[in-house]
Amino acid sequence: MSDLTFLMGKFEARIPTDRLYSDNHLWLQPDGESGIYRVGFTAYSVRLLQDVYFLEWSVDPNSAVYKKQEIGEVESSKAVSSLFAPANGDILDFNERLLDDPSAINTDGYGLGWLFRLKTDVQFLKPDEYMQHLDAGWEKTQSLIKGQYN
Repeated sequence: MSDLTFLMGKFEARIPTDRLYSDNHLWLQPDGESGIYRVGFTAYSVRLLQDVYFLEWSVDPNSAVYKKQEIGEVESSKAVSSLFAPANGDILDFNERLLDDPSAINTDGYGLGWLFRLKTDVQFLKPDEYMQHLDAGWEKTQSLIKGQYN
């Protein structure tokens, strides 16, 4: 099945259909055993952040986390933003390469730019459900973006 595309004005956000999504704009791809996922930023979130150039974690590997718990920060050309866990579970490890050079988040966000591995039993959004979630919030997001530029 081919990727889905969400239009953000004149920009396209690619939504691969081989993974699941959280409502806070992270993708989750099964990684080995059942309930273990590689997690990264969606193209939608990277587009809103713009160029990511610094990443820092505030939790350690093998830490239990809960949904919406702050787990780190990302600094981009737009702002410093907190990162939140997409679900209750355990963060197993982090993509250590990103700490030295987070540019893969910008250039290969669905591949080498993955952030961490999470073990959880939560059900996430299927690609078409995530597209509906994006569509439902896009008007509000546009007004926030316009507010930043005015």
